[in-house]
Amino acid sequence: MTGDELIWRIAGGSGDGIDSTSQNFTKALMRTGLDVFTHRHYPSRIRGGHTYVEVRAADHAVKSRGDGYDFLLALGDSFARNPQDGEAYYGNEEVKPLTENLDELREGGVIVYDEGLLDTDEVENFDERVEENDWHVYPLDLRSLAREHGREIMRNTAGVAATAALIDMDTGIFEELMADTMSGEMLETNVEVLEEAHAEVSEMEFTHDLEVPTGSHDEEQVLLNGSHAVAYGAIDEGCRFIAGYPMTPWTDVFTIMTQHLPSIGGISEQVEDEIAAASLAIGASHAGVKAMSGSSGGGFALMSEPLGLAEMTETPLVLVEAMRAGPSTGMPTKPEQGDLEHILYTSQGDSNRVVFAPGTVAEAYEQSREAFRVAYEYQIPVVIVIDQKLSGELASVPASHFDREPNPDLGSVLSEEEIQEAPHHASGTFNRFRHDPENGVSPRSIPGQKDGRFLATGNEHTPQGHIEESPDNRVAQVDRRTRKLESIRSDLDEQEHSNQTYYGPEDAEHGIMVWGSQQGSVEEAVDRLNEQGESVKMLGVSDMMPYPKEDVTEFLESVDECLVVEMNITAQFRGLTQKELGRFGEKMSSLLKYNGNPFEPAEVVEGFDIQVNGGDEPPTAQTRIEPAAGD
Repeated sequence: MTGDELIWRIAGGSGDGIDSTSQNFTKALMRTGLDVFTHRHYPSRIRGGHTYVEVRAADHAVKSRGDGYDFLLALGDSFARNPQDGEAYYGNEEVKPLTENLDELREGGVIVYDEGLLDTDEVENFDERVEENDWHVYPLDLRSLAREHGREIMRNTAGVAATAALIDMDTGIFEELMADTMSGEMLETNVEVLEEAHAEVSEMEFTHDLEVPTGSHDEEQVLLNGSHAVAYGAIDEGCRFIAGYPMTPWTDVFTIMTQHLPSIGGISEQVEDEIAAASLAIGASHAGVKAMSGSSGGGFALMSEPLGLAEMTETPLVLVEAMRAGPSTGMPTKPEQGDLEHILYTSQGDSNRVVFAPGTVAEAYEQSREAFRVAYEYQIPVVIVIDQKLSGELASVPASHFDREPNPDLGSVLSEEEIQEAPHHASGTFNRFRHDPENGVSPRSIPGQKDGRFLATGNEHTPQGHIEESPDNRVAQVDRRTRKLESIRSDLDEQEHSNQTYYGPEDAEHGIMVWGSQQGSVEEAVDRLNEQGESVKMLGVSDMMPYPKEDVTEFLESVDECLVVEMNITAQFRGLTQKELGRFGEKMSSLLKYNGNPFEPAEVVEGFDIQVNGGDEPPTAQTRIEPAAGD
């Protein structure tokens, strides 16, 4: 066990409060001065089914989940189906919080389990595995303790108290957190459970050496996930309208926006399907409000037609695509990066959109704001790509990162005075879609502005919006709309901060490229590889479209070979890079994972060792290596 970090896992049944309990434990660790990062695993069920949340806390920056974990709090599944029938199709689900978590528990780890629900006699070879791995086991009847004071759900509180006692953590901070969310008899009862469980466990003889690290923060921290960051970035950039239909994991962004918009004069609408959601957002944007929508997987597929409408009518729009494992319904609650090509190319014809794929919670906030700025300045749809991992994992972030001025500006919208001076047709119709703007952006008017009248249609059209299919007009309009992407690329390149993330020694011989939520795991892997004597650096790419050719070219030219890490089987990001920069095909190989779990840093290290150093053994993890083109 190392003294500078703790990785704690709480496991139970979906609906048993595992997520909320883990959030309080994470907040407590953060408030003691530690950096924290969470990883959650849950089934596609409302109640019942094995779920766990992993909390990593350290006295230094933590960027990803770790390799394995140190401490298991197994609470059992109180909603388990067929708990007494060992021949049930899904097996004995009640005991899965133990059976499903032992493989990743580190040697010397601690197990606390609720013997009121769990029986280790039902766990195959449990005693042998305990002895073999030097695990330290503490059975506690948390269920009975909770029932003595009130409700069975309070066994979660008892479990947290047991954890605190075993790792020498004061319970005062947990009492403060409970007082923030409950009061009266409920608070008093939970405090009683907390104190009694802590006292009971404190009197036990401990056989382990695991303890909570100590640390301090230089500034105030906040605990957020990617969904919070996207929503808060949208609000700070002036978004006041959202329409959506629930679909995991997009629902988190939609819910957070819905909670906050009414208090700041905004509107949230839950509609009948994703086609209506995107169309409603287009209508709101056309009327002069910063608007957004979004979905996941199949729901985003339904948005293909309205996305094309926004592109043709040049209506600003921000969409969120929260990826999950597919195709079809796939695995709704598991992360995967399999939607990239779908997001880039959905909608018929030579369509244009901007796509950002942030890699961290902090980047999700920044690029959410950037998405609205670009959408409304250049009158183009922008898609923010996240996944189940980034959308749900909580991380500590300095509060100062979000201390920025709001921006309600509607971008390239003319005032009524400017409209008077702008070109009009002889009929008086405003030339909304002019052929000649150098940067591709023809300034727009808002309905109701004097002399700003124009037509908006999904057909190809004249500068005034009338349907027009002549070759000259078609070429002029397509060329102009396409010029926007060139202008946006120049704009992004000129910004003070790049959306791309560089990590590791500049003169490193080998490179790893990554996109989206796996960035933190790769950064940690780069650190480990360099500590082992390798020479490695990383480029995390967020700009999927327009592609940052200059940044990627400079990176690939500076290394001998590059491993591309992503969570899909078809190497979609590597394929995009080869499409844009085909001459580097022989330099790039792929490390792929698609089993429903994100990369652990050790898996990236192993993949690098095998591919770059010529290892003969296949990966021990469920990963896949694809060699470079031509190999």
